[in-house]
Amino acid sequence: MAERRPAGYRVHRDILDEEAVDKLAEKSESKTSVWGKIKNSLRCSGPRAKSCLLGSVPVLSWLPRYSIRENALGDLISGLSVGIMQLPQGMAYALLAAVPPVFGLYASFYPVLIYFIFGTSKHISIGTYAVMSVMIGGVTERLAPDSNFATWDNVTNSSSVDVFARDAERVRVAAAVTFLSGIFQILLGLVHFGFVVTYLSEPLVRGYTTGAATHVIVSQLKYTFGISPLRYSGPFSLIFTVLEVCYLIPQTNIGTLVVSIVAIIGLILAKELNSYFSKKIPIPIPVELLAIVIATLVSWQVNLQGKYGVDVVGDIPSGLQPPVLPSTSLFGKVIGDAFALSVVGYGIVISLGRIFALKYGYKVDSNQELIALGLSNSVGAVFQCFAISCSMSRSMVQESTGGKTQVAGALSAVVILFITLWIGALFEELPKAVLAAIIYVNLQGMMKQFLDIPALWATNKLDMVIWVSTFILTVLFNPDLGLAAAIGFSMLTVIFRTQLPKYSALGQVPDTDIYRPLEDYGQVKEIPGILIFRSSATLYFANAEMYQDALGEKSGIDITKILSAKKKLEAKRKKHEKKQAKNAAKNGETEEAEMEKHVANIEVEGERDPALPRAIILDLSPVNFLDTMGVKTLCAIFKDYGQIGTFVALTSCQSGVVDNLQTGGFFNDKVTKSCLFASIHDAVLHVQADLMHNQDKEARATHF
Repeated sequence: MAERRPAGYRVHRDILDEEAVDKLAEKSESKTSVWGKIKNSLRCSGPRAKSCLLGSVPVLSWLPRYSIRENALGDLISGLSVGIMQLPQGMAYALLAAVPPVFGLYASFYPVLIYFIFGTSKHISIGTYAVMSVMIGGVTERLAPDSNFATWDNVTNSSSVDVFARDAERVRVAAAVTFLSGIFQILLGLVHFGFVVTYLSEPLVRGYTTGAATHVIVSQLKYTFGISPLRYSGPFSLIFTVLEVCYLIPQTNIGTLVVSIVAIIGLILAKELNSYFSKKIPIPIPVELLAIVIATLVSWQVNLQGKYGVDVVGDIPSGLQPPVLPSTSLFGKVIGDAFALSVVGYGIVISLGRIFALKYGYKVDSNQELIALGLSNSVGAVFQCFAISCSMSRSMVQESTGGKTQVAGALSAVVILFITLWIGALFEELPKAVLAAIIYVNLQGMMKQFLDIPALWATNKLDMVIWVSTFILTVLFNPDLGLAAAIGFSMLTVIFRTQLPKYSALGQVPDTDIYRPLEDYGQVKEIPGILIFRSSATLYFANAEMYQDALGEKSGIDITKILSAKKKLEAKRKKHEKKQAKNAAKNGETEEAEMEKHVANIEVEGERDPALPRAIILDLSPVNFLDTMGVKTLCAIFKDYGQIGTFVALTSCQSGVVDNLQTGGFFNDKVTKSCLFASIHDAVLHVQADLMHNQDKEARATHF
């Protein structure tokens, strides 16, 4: 195939500055006021009301158009598969939240139905999630520790914990923090604050979930070894917990440890077989369900609790809980945790939702997702549910088994309802060690995220630093404080990037109007007498001083030194004139010849270096805003370099930057929009024309 020659083009036009562009393009000066925007947003009409209703309750828009022939079978199979997965995961993650396992089933029912009505993602599986559960567990165990419910038995001379009172209080705490997190999500959604998730970059989210998974693993060690370590809270609690577990390992319950090892090995082997036969069987084998059924049967037949002291799930009440309003007295104690839960839960939902939306070609409304998740949490909290999000493993199963709409999620909730009403009590003999094993195996994917570190090292080292820092901060300061610290660190990296940008002197690609950094290209030529200067970041208070320093370095002009020397020369001139005037008055002589000689010497001393640039062009194309310091910096550059006879021009200014200059008082009688040019090439041509004009004037003056 013959190589295609690039098409050429020629443009013949006048040199354009900002004023000329405004006239040519007929810039509009009319702007909608804030009050006008509010009035437009509150204006109501029939179509707008209908659109608002369908946007707020999405089920009304897609359910009437639901195709039974195309979607029903896939949604049915998917709903049954996900519902079966919800049973073991709900019970297991309830242990992470430090509440009785049955409340994990409630959290797999009520919120799922609410999301079915208000959610916009067709493929994510809403329900219990490990990271959210461990965050809830940190709150419940902090506000309702075992020590608050310990009672002394005079007969046995030992203390015991009132488990029923403790669990009831922990359920109250979990419901309160969940309700408040839901309120936060609803409020953020109503004010269209869905973009807040943009501050959670992918390296931050993956590092955070890996750190949270580490907390999950450590929290389950007590069920694996059958020990009762002390509960630690606050920073470094994970380190103290690990040390406590190591100290208590000699007290390990052998029966519990054997159950854990057998369950973990069995689950891993079954998962591998499931992956191996995934292409040959249409529906994945419900590994976790088989595990809890087999474990329950073995525990019941062997009497693991009675003979070997293996801790089991215990009483699972049938039926649903009546609605109870959360305890408002707890809100002040959990407000920080609630906000962290709202942000983390939403970040996971919208990240996974966008992946599926991109894959299947539909749109996920970020603000509506906030409202849907907030309603799921706040309504669920009234029925004693704990905070939920979406699970990647269940979402992948929901998609791979043919789920195409939110109906699959609703059907999974029906499965959980059936289990809760009639089957739940059958799992009372289930060992908690098996639930811990299910958690360990389901965290395999998160643990594999450690492989991100070498991958990020090869592609973007700063992202790798964010990943590692987020992981360390989450491990050391717990998921709530760790998230805040990680976001703060991530924002600092953005500030550092803008504070330490790359400053370049640009040159012209021969025979083009293209300009590139001189240090990066071999054929780029510097334009004689002109410095074209560009910063890779915007100009604001954090880097304003460095911008001026870099400009001085690239231009070779020590502006401070030159201005200081000029002031000294000016003072010397005035002193000399004063002295001559005094002598003339005293001696009655003008001594004009001698004075002119001295003045001429002073002027010669003040002449500029001809090698220094006669004009400076500042390329502002990377600048998207100017704050007060940025405007003052540009004013200082124009003033200082103008005093030494160096012309300064600005190019490629965005309209917002021009507005910042105008409101910041940049323009005056001497500095107008005529020094702002549409492109670098326009500015270069203008400066070259001026330099040639000045040279002609000097030549004529010398000739005469």
